[in-house]
Amino acid sequence: MIEADGATVGSAWVWDVAGLCRAAADALAARFNPVRVRGEISGFTRASSGHCYFSLKDAEAQIRCALFRRHAAALSFAPRDGDSVEVYGRLGVYEARGDLQLIVEDIRRAGQGALFEQFLRLRARLEAEGLFDAARKRVVPPWPRGVGLVTSPGAAALHDVITTLRRRVPHVPVLFSPASVQGAQAAPELMAALERLYAHIGQKGQPPIDLILLVRGGGSLEDLWAFNDEQLARTLARSPVPVISGVGHETDFTIADFVADVRAPTPTAAAEWVAPPREQWMNALQALQQRIEQAVFRQLDVHAQRLDLLTARLGRPSGRVVREQQRLQALAQRLRFGLMRAVERRALRLEALDRALPTAAARALQQESERLHRLNLRLQAIDPRAVLARGYALLSDPVDPDRVYTRVADLQPGQKVRAQLADGAADMTVSARVAS
Repeated sequence: MIEADGATVGSAWVWDVAGLCRAAADALAARFNPVRVRGEISGFTRASSGHCYFSLKDAEAQIRCALFRRHAAALSFAPRDGDSVEVYGRLGVYEARGDLQLIVEDIRRAGQGALFEQFLRLRARLEAEGLFDAARKRVVPPWPRGVGLVTSPGAAALHDVITTLRRRVPHVPVLFSPASVQGAQAAPELMAALERLYAHIGQKGQPPIDLILLVRGGGSLEDLWAFNDEQLARTLARSPVPVISGVGHETDFTIADFVADVRAPTPTAAAEWVAPPREQWMNALQALQQRIEQAVFRQLDVHAQRLDLLTARLGRPSGRVVREQQRLQALAQRLRFGLMRAVERRALRLEALDRALPTAAARALQQESERLHRLNLRLQAIDPRAVLARGYALLSDPVDPDRVYTRVADLQPGQKVRAQLADGAADMTVSARVAS
């Protein structure tokens, strides 16, 4: 009897090699998978394809491991020889060599435990919601008009970023929004700092902000935990301008890195992303200049060929030249006559205005003089001194001149008053009140 993976010879089963490897792989999968293994990385290599290969060992044994590109890109750190790690994957048999190997799907540093598990769960959930999708990532403007910066006032990252920006783009204004970057209050403060920048964007009369830098120096998973906050991730996703995240060192990854439009390996690298080196732009300009020159030369060649063709078709151009010269002379004569007529019209108008100016000025002056005379008469009519000159007096308090008496009921016998007359004032005493 012949089977797909082997044959029976007498009472014994004879395997072919591929069938035996597949059967062993199936048995391992049924017995162990999925599996978590703790050990030390040894012989770590990354192929040009992006796949990674290494051995996981302890004091007594080792096993070959393969980490394919898709899972390698999602790691939160760069594995190195000697790292103590916990890996998650599936046991299998590599049929080409018949080797037992572990197909790794995730790696975490040993000892991070529940905190790292929480990070992985949140990352998976937000990724499923589309917060990490490449389609929502925005392009960082090459020449920003202004930069928003969120970090701690006492962080070394602040000094590194400001120094880099001042050196490379000193003309770009930086709006600093401070926040804690570590501890229980760090995540709310980071969100508040971002909201302050969001509120500033688009306000009239304020310096523009074209992108935001969210930076912090390196640290442990616990130190960087504020940047793994779910609400902070959603706040970053709402940013009206691109966000560059420069949190930790090159091997550190946070949720904020995945949500940001660009992830920089360090705070300094984030600042450098805002301001590419001058040499880079000079090279781009030189390349553009070469392309323009080549395009111009091509157009010149095309037009030169067309000119040659038209020249050959034109033959003797003298007749056309004579006609065009006559046409130009006629246009020049029309232009001269037109200018002369326009000048004459303007001269006549100026003469008329010159004749009318004295009369108009005299009339305006007389009208203003009459208006001033009428105003003077009105002022004289309401002048209080004119009223006093007709025999009236203004009674007031001798101590408080602003207190004026207009009725008899305001006065009391024996009260001292001051009477303001046309040529001066006299202090008097009320002897009695006489009703009208």
